Amino acid sequence: MRLIAEKLGKSDKYDRLRYLRADGSASKSMMPRQGILPHDLVHYVVESRLPLQHGFTSLVARGAEVKFVMEQVHDVHKHTVEREAIQVEAIVEGLQSQLWSGVFDPAAFLAGAHSACVARNQPGFDFSSLDAEALLYQPALALQARWQALSYFESMELLSQPPPAKSY
Repeated sequence: MRLIAEKLGKSDKYDRLRYLRADGSASKSMMPRQGILPHDLVHYVVESRLPLQHGFTSLVARGAEVKFVMEQVHDVHKHTVEREAIQVEAIVEGLQSQLWSGVFDPAAFLAGAHSACVARNQPGFDFSSLDAEALLYQPALALQARWQALSYFESMELLSQPPPAKSY
């Protein structure tokens, strides 16, 4: 799937992310401007680097509409959402908090991602053999710099190819 992240006008409060699926269909979402890498682009970083196949971007790539996935993944009361979708959302939230702070704190990141999963009655993702700073935070900073360098009405394209599935 191709992702086209578009910066809109200077006075706009939102930018846009278009999802162009391999079958030719498309979907889009609006990304609130928040001073750091937009939430949906943090999803791209997380889902392109971790062996999880049921995150937000992956579900959209398989044909789900953005609005449906957003409602399912962001509603803490819907316990039918797949475990991985919840883990991805929790990791994205934890990574965003690190981007806001401007420095990576491994303990705070892990605690944030874990507590977001627990709040949704799911186990946290196992980071025990991974370097979350190198794997997620540094690429997020690089993508954030690329995003912030765009002028208004410019766009950047990303290819979404999730890593191989984790063997259980």
